[in-house]
Amino acid sequence: MVCAKTTVLHESGLHMRPAQEFVSAVANYPCKVVIKVGENCVNGKSILSVMAAGIQKGTPIEICCEGPQEQEALVAALEVLAKV
Repeated sequence: MVCAKTTVLHESGLHMRPAQEFVSAVANYPCKVVIKVGENCVNGKSILSVMAAGIQKGTPIEICCEGPQEQEALVAALEVLAKV
């Protein structure tokens, strides 16, 4: 399992478009992707789960990937969050 902490920088947080870009970036990796928001964990491959988490700008999150190609999935997730 690999994890990285980051802060959401997008003005609107992870609303529809940024959430969709995040999910699309990690969807094709065979590993499990989880976004930890405080004590809550959401499925990073589910657009509904990511949007339902209500992640706002400035929220610290941790992304954890576990399984095949976990490192590549984590890098892809962080790259998307850096540009959205």
